[in-house]
Amino acid sequence: MHRALLLIGSLAFCAAAMAQRAPASDDPEEMRAALAQALAEADNAQARSERFEEEAQAAQDAATRAARQSAALAARIQQAEAGIAAAQARIAMIDRQQAALREELGHEQQPVVELTAALQQFTRRPIALSLLRPGSVRDVVYLRALLHDRVPQVQASTAGLRGRIDRSASLRQEAMAAAATLQSEEATLASRREELAEAETRQRLAARAAGRTASREAERALALAEEVRDLDGLVDELDRAAALRSQLAALPGPRLRPARPEDSRLSAAPAPSASASPARALPAFMLPVAGRMVTGFGAPLPAGPSRGITLAPIGGAQVVAPAAGRVAFAGPYRGYGRIVIIEHPGGFTSLITGMARSDVEVGEELASGAPLGVAGPTDPNVTLELRQDGEPVNPLRFVG
Repeated sequence: MHRALLLIGSLAFCAAAMAQRAPASDDPEEMRAALAQALAEADNAQARSERFEEEAQAAQDAATRAARQSAALAARIQQAEAGIAAAQARIAMIDRQQAALREELGHEQQPVVELTAALQQFTRRPIALSLLRPGSVRDVVYLRALLHDRVPQVQASTAGLRGRIDRSASLRQEAMAAAATLQSEEATLASRREELAEAETRQRLAARAAGRTASREAERALALAEEVRDLDGLVDELDRAAALRSQLAALPGPRLRPARPEDSRLSAAPAPSASASPARALPAFMLPVAGRMVTGFGAPLPAGPSRGITLAPIGGAQVVAPAAGRVAFAGPYRGYGRIVIIEHPGGFTSLITGMARSDVEVGEELASGAPLGVAGPTDPNVTLELRQDGEPVNPLRFVG
C-alpha cells in the first residue's frame, strides 16, 4: 500500500509536468468541438492540396503550374496548422482529465495515508516490549486477527483508487503521445513553410520583368489609402476603379481608316447580349484561414453590425486567397494591420484584415487558395469581408 502512495505522488508530479498548455476553455463540450473542428479542417486542407496538385500536373503553362503548386503548398501548411490545433485540443482535454483525477485522488488517499501511518508505527514496535507489558501479547494477537479480517475489506474499498491510479498512468501515456504528435506537426509546419518560401522566391524572380507596372499601380493604391477617411471608403474607391477598368476593357478597339473616306459610315454600337453579362456566382470560395470563429456576420459591435466574420487561428497561420481574383490593394492600413483586397468576377470583392505580413502585390492575378501572407504571431484575429456590388454579404453562404 505504501508503494501505491508513492505511485500516486509520482504520477501527480508527472501529470503536472506534462500540463504545459492552458486549455482555451474548461467546458468539455467546447474542447471536443474544437478537436472535431480541427480534424475537419485538416481533412479539408488535405483534400484541397490534393486537388491543387492534380491541377498543377494538368496545367499546360509554367505560370499556372507554379500558381497551383503554391496553392497546394499553402493548403498543406494549413493542414499542418490544423494538426497542431488538434494536438493542442487533445492536450487540453487530457490536462483537464488529469486535474479532475488528481482532485479525486487527493480526497480518497487521506484515509489510506492515515491507515498506512498507523501500520508503520505498529510494525516498528519491538516484540520484546510487547512481552514486558501485560496484555500486550493478547493485543497483538487481537490486532493481527482484526487485520486479517479487514484486509479484504480494505482491498475492496481501494479498488476504485487503484483503478484511478491506472487511469492516471494511461492519461500520462496519452499526454506523452499527444506531445510527440504536436512536436511532429510543428516540425512538418516549419518544413512546409520553407518550401513555400522557396517557391514564392522563384516565382518573384520569374515575374520581375513585369514589376514596373505593378509598382506604379501599388503606389497609386497606397496614395488612395492615405486620402480616404476609413476602410469602407477605400473599398468603395477600389470598386469604382475596378468598374471603370472593366468598362474600358469592354470598349471596341480602334478601327482602321478606310481607303475611301466616303465609305466611312457611323454605325450604332451593338447591344450587349445576355451571354456577355458577367456571371453572378462566386465559385470555389473558401475561408482564408483555419481557426475558431469569434465574430459572426451581423454580430453587434460598438461601430455597428459586423460586416464580415472574424477567425482566431494559431499564431503565424497561413492566409490564402478565398477565391480567384485580382489584387486591388495589399499593404498596411491604419488600425487593421496589413490588409489585402481582392476583386473577384461577378462584382464580388473580398477584404482580409489582421495580417502580419502580405506576400502579394497590387495587380497580381491570384488563383483560389493562393498564399496571401501570414497572421500575427500571438493571439491573431483575421477578418474576412465579402461584398457584392459594394454591399456586404455573409461569406459563409458561398463557402463550398
